[in-house]
Amino acid sequence: MVRFELLPGHFVGARRGRLHTSHGVVDTPAFMPVGTRGTLRGLTPDQVTATGSQIILGNTYHLMLRPGSALIAEWGGLHRFMGWNGPILTDSGGFQVFSLAELAKIDDLGVHFRSHLDGAAYHLTPQSSLAIQRDLGADIVMAFDQCPPLPSPPEAVRQAVERTLRWATICRDCPLGEQQALFAITQGGLDLDLRRECAHQLVAMNFAGYAIGGLSVGETHEEMVRVLQQHVSDLPVDRPRYLMGVGMPRDILAAVQNGIDMFDCVLPTRNGRNAYAFTATGPLRLRNEIHRTSREPLEPGCDCYTCSTFSRGYIRHLFLVGEMLGPILTSIHNVRFFQRLMARIRQLIEINQLYRLVEEYPVARTEAELLPESVDS
Repeated sequence: MVRFELLPGHFVGARRGRLHTSHGVVDTPAFMPVGTRGTLRGLTPDQVTATGSQIILGNTYHLMLRPGSALIAEWGGLHRFMGWNGPILTDSGGFQVFSLAELAKIDDLGVHFRSHLDGAAYHLTPQSSLAIQRDLGADIVMAFDQCPPLPSPPEAVRQAVERTLRWATICRDCPLGEQQALFAITQGGLDLDLRRECAHQLVAMNFAGYAIGGLSVGETHEEMVRVLQQHVSDLPVDRPRYLMGVGMPRDILAAVQNGIDMFDCVLPTRNGRNAYAFTATGPLRLRNEIHRTSREPLEPGCDCYTCSTFSRGYIRHLFLVGEMLGPILTSIHNVRFFQRLMARIRQLIEINQLYRLVEEYPVARTEAELLPESVDS
């Protein structure tokens, strides 16, 4: 069973903890790279482990469509199927249904939709979402929820909260594997009263952990911070708190300062595939002419395989000629960048000096203050 341990002295504001699972321990605050279809795109499990990643995320919607949860269950679960021995969290599939599926129709029972792949009809419900996640064998599974887009009319946000609560009650009573833990998700958009109402009812259901959903869907950084400042205290101190889909360094820092323990985002690999490298001082856009003759690593001082072995000029060449190694190397660096960032955050929390992070990682202050590189040439 999953167990969360808060380290002594870290209960208010930025927190240090450990998440114990049957597949290993996760140090928090933690960043979870996203393995949407049973892999971090382009990276082997050994490469992911080498970045310092302790836990990854799998996507219920995509794995439901291909290859199907029943096939993965025959393999003994997602860990064995993809060759990853560490902890896995799976999302409920709801966000992808609402954002990707064609002709989705939502009612109080669930969502009728057509696959974005072949148009096949599906009906995803709280019961089926939990059954799929049980088959996948993830250590942490997420309750089925409705994520309203921003902006949405107030009545639509309220309806999403009411459905999220109704579906959470159903999910709570669904059978799971002995080693699996169920997290609930708060919704409510930017309405703090709705958020508080949602959290109050979910906390009464006594879930193993609590996620904040419905952010990073179009609101400003300042709006996100305002919600976190007022809403995180609605969640139990002794349970892990997970901010879904948030990955920019300044957003992570602000969330950690407000007591968030877990994050996930596709940015490290998605941006890596598009020649965008994260560094402490700001992004590198590797197709730019300025890097053509550079012998520097992507980030001086980075200990990843990419930075230890290759130059910016070489990686730029790979992108320009369409070699797959370019996205792979940049993704390795990006995932390691985020794990180095989280490790430093944990160290600074332990010595009560988290304020120093923006000195070492100016990118965590604000992206807008960084000078842009030259345009592509």
